[in-house]
Amino acid sequence: MINLKRTLLVLAVVILGANPICVLANEEAHAGEPSDKSKEIGEYIVHHLQDDHFFSLYKAGEETVGFPLPVILIDNGLKVFSSGEFKHGKAVVEKDGQFYKYYHGKIYKTDAAGTISYDDKHHPTNAKPLDFSITKNVFGLFLAAFLMFVGFLSLAKTYKKGPSNLPKGFGRVLEPLVLYVRDEMAIPNIGHRYKEFMPYLLSVFFLIFTLNILGLTPIGFNVTGNISITVCLALFTFVVTTIKANKDYWKHIFWMPGVPVPFKIILAPIEVLGMFTKPFSLMLRLFANITAGHSVIMGLIAIVYLFQTQLTVGGSVGISMLLTLVLFFLELLVAFLQAFIFTMLSSLFIGMAVEEHAHH
Repeated sequence: MINLKRTLLVLAVVILGANPICVLANEEAHAGEPSDKSKEIGEYIVHHLQDDHFFSLYKAGEETVGFPLPVILIDNGLKVFSSGEFKHGKAVVEKDGQFYKYYHGKIYKTDAAGTISYDDKHHPTNAKPLDFSITKNVFGLFLAAFLMFVGFLSLAKTYKKGPSNLPKGFGRVLEPLVLYVRDEMAIPNIGHRYKEFMPYLLSVFFLIFTLNILGLTPIGFNVTGNISITVCLALFTFVVTTIKANKDYWKHIFWMPGVPVPFKIILAPIEVLGMFTKPFSLMLRLFANITAGHSVIMGLIAIVYLFQTQLTVGGSVGISMLLTLVLFFLELLVAFLQAFIFTMLSSLFIGMAVEEHAHH
């Protein structure tokens, strides 16, 4: 007999990119301690969603195996060093007379003893330096940008040889997606000016899609589940829409034609508010769906762990394989849908801004 708790924990973290060895090691360390299982599950989920300054691959005994990422701080000058010097939060790093401690995923200024002060709600009150470090999410962005560059460079070389040449290699995978973005999003929503915005729409679609796919691997990326990333993407759409908007767009916002003056005064503030709710909805939709998707899947898998159900080895393996297959394809569909929805809405907002209205 094998406890399904361990099987499902490994299954959950492998699907969502966490580290099964680290999770099981943590589980064994607390095996004899009375604990709230729902709280323990919540900690696993939060740990997966958080960013980190160290790339953990697996755990061998008490040592976490991976590679450190560069720490870049601005605090009375530029300070660059390896995150490995923190020793996973156990050591205090001294640079140019300043002491820094890694605590709960953030870097705080401290003293030589690593003292952390707290407020009434047990939140750290230590000052934080300006942190421009290369974290896991930043590394994921660089990796996605590199993969996109390599893929599109191959596709561009094919097109340079003439329109009759068929793409080769990975370009055959990219071309149908490029045509899909052009024919199903850009042309219907933007119209004859679609070519002007195709580079942006393609960049947004493939960046989100690539990051979502990387989030399905055991590497541990959760880039699109980070609110700062989705804010930046939504701001780009807002800036493009605002800069490229024509006079008809602004007229329909501030002084809508064909509407009585009293209603124009009422509608103008609503339309101005709508300018900001559009990028806000883009930001929140992508962030919430990716975060909720990861959290819900881990929560559903953890139901059996919560009830401590027992299964035979064969039964647990069969259920693990079935759940892995179903959940993988579900997340794969979500990865594409979120890239599609963000790009579709961006093209729709841009099309509304550049549309030429015929007034009669």
